[in-house]
Amino acid sequence: MGRSQETFNKKEKEKRRLEKKQLKQLKKEERKANSDGGGLDKMMAYVDEFGNLTDTPPDPDKKKKVVKASSIVIGVPKREDQEDVENQGKVTHYNSDKGYGFIKDLLSQENYFFHVNGVIDEVVENDKVTFDLERGQRGMNAVNVKKITEE
Repeated sequence: MGRSQETFNKKEKEKRRLEKKQLKQLKKEERKANSDGGGLDKMMAYVDEFGNLTDTPPDPDKKKKVVKASSIVIGVPKREDQEDVENQGKVTHYNSDKGYGFIKDLLSQENYFFHVNGVIDEVVENDKVTFDLERGQRGMNAVNVKKITEE
């Protein structure tokens, strides 16, 4: 004669599961009884012609004009041919032994690294220079560095 497979622990777990289920059902019925109703219509929100949220649907008479499909531009517009404005700056640090230095842009006050390979004229510290920017491994680098001659 085999013993029942239902142990005390299994019975207790089943009791707790049924109690939770009944409690959940009671809470659901209580919420249903206390709600004002209205359903989905009460939860809807609309945007008026000024971009504000409202609970009334928009007036079709105030609808904007129809947009022509041909006037919609998809993607990024091409740049107009712009003249490359040369950046002007001042050499704040230059190590001629190692062949590198830093330039501080006069407009944005940003520092840019430059290497001796990107230098056209001979430069020293505190020289005013013009330069182009190029993306390097660690940010923007100054290239085509030319000394501005004071006239």
